[in-house]
Amino acid sequence: MKLDYKKTFYVGLAFFIITIFWQTYDSIITKILIDKFGLNQTWSGVVMALDNVLALFMLPLFGALSDKANHKLGRRTPYVIIGTVVAAFAFIGLSFMDNVQTTRIENSEEKILERYDYISDEDYADLKQTTGFWNFLLDDMMDERTEAKNDGIITDTQFNDWKENVYDEMELIVDGSTTGTINQIDISYLDGYYHNYLSSLAWQITAANPINFIVFVGVLLIALVAMSIFRSPAVSLMPDVTMKPLRSKANAIINLMGAAAGVTSLVLLTVFGLGGKSYVHYTMAFVSVGIIMLIVLVIFLWKVKEPKMVTERQEDDIKFGLSEDEEDVHDMADLPKDKKLSLYLILFSVFLWFMGYNAVMTKVSDYAPKILQLPSFTLPLLVANVTAIIAFIPIGILSTKFGRRKTILAGIILLALCFGSVFFLTKDTGWLMFIIFGLTGIGWATINVNSYPMVVELAKGSNVGKYTGYYYSFSMAAQILTPILSGFLMDQIHQKVLFPYATVFVALAFITMFFTKHGDSKAEKKGVLESFDVDMD
Repeated sequence: MKLDYKKTFYVGLAFFIITIFWQTYDSIITKILIDKFGLNQTWSGVVMALDNVLALFMLPLFGALSDKANHKLGRRTPYVIIGTVVAAFAFIGLSFMDNVQTTRIENSEEKILERYDYISDEDYADLKQTTGFWNFLLDDMMDERTEAKNDGIITDTQFNDWKENVYDEMELIVDGSTTGTINQIDISYLDGYYHNYLSSLAWQITAANPINFIVFVGVLLIALVAMSIFRSPAVSLMPDVTMKPLRSKANAIINLMGAAAGVTSLVLLTVFGLGGKSYVHYTMAFVSVGIIMLIVLVIFLWKVKEPKMVTERQEDDIKFGLSEDEEDVHDMADLPKDKKLSLYLILFSVFLWFMGYNAVMTKVSDYAPKILQLPSFTLPLLVANVTAIIAFIPIGILSTKFGRRKTILAGIILLALCFGSVFFLTKDTGWLMFIIFGLTGIGWATINVNSYPMVVELAKGSNVGKYTGYYYSFSMAAQILTPILSGFLMDQIHQKVLFPYATVFVALAFITMFFTKHGDSKAEKKGVLESFDVDMD
């Protein structure tokens, strides 16, 4: 009984396509919505939640539909083809609307780019510590906003909202300095408020001519629908072609490829210089990722012959006495009470840690350059991906020795500590973000050890797609709510509330996982590769 590593690698190409899309999507779409179109944190969160709203319903639907499909290419492959092609071309199409909006920003009468360059210029780092620097900006903002009100560009209500939520808050901090010097903690707050002001200027451009924004969201919606069509079928393909005893090894390869896709995306953004500045053209990111998706799909279709692979797996099941009755299906309601409770607790744990983790992943591209003045938000994320890959082997060893549940609990503690500590970072200590995110990668990988296999092990062979849908429904439900809720709190309080928010939800996941009794791993000897058995969403 041996795993065909080459076959599993090719099957994993579908997961590579999924991950490179989502890593790029999370990294740049938030910045485009906030910086270029001028949405606040709440409304950018609403747009970022669209994919998860779709996925909440579409993942179980298309997982179940693919379970029942009977196509000459197989049950899952047709969905992978349609979803990838449509998503790739739609993603490339987003570059056109991004270019239009960026050009408008560059040529704006509000001088958004000039103001942004001034606040971001490293040559003014020392000057930013003086009250004179910020008093100049306060006077400049007041003059511009007053003129905009008098010219009828903004209403009295909009002016008063800006004055109350931006100007007055900044003035309070500046006037509170009795020495004429602003400390780094206060500078991080001032930077956040000023960038809110720049976003409001961008929104004026969007509101004056909203067609480009409407088209952008429309094309984005097409891409998100396409991704939802094939995600469950693609993930379900591995269990379809792999015997149960070998799924740990197979899942290791699948998720390592997902991690490689995440690293590929972040490296591309870094090489193209798209990880720091706010008003750059993202054409290279959209086009390169779209082309990579299509190239990988071609390789997938060349090497993956799903019907043949499924037949081979069925023959192996018979050979080793592992065959199941394909008509013997059951739903969550059919599980014994104790196992059903554990399944619910696992799924609620997934919901809670995604509430924390996804809030950070959605907003960190906006947070790191503006609040911590990091030169690139991609580098901490890249460190997190690399350390997760390096940590897979020791995580697997610990999981085998102490059990999945205890190892996951340790990962939750580590992730909560990491997120909680970021709140205290400033521009001077921002370099610690690399260490913290390195540990974050380890904590996140540890939390996700075998979470997907734990769910699908409760399924019969013929309804793996349905249980895959359950798993992703809970993660997607969290990802619907958390960009909106975290964005709302960031608007009402400040961007710095992001990491305390994430810490609370990750800590709550500790409670639900603590009471989980079933689905843990039995102590058994594992090979090196099986130690990579980590689900990375």
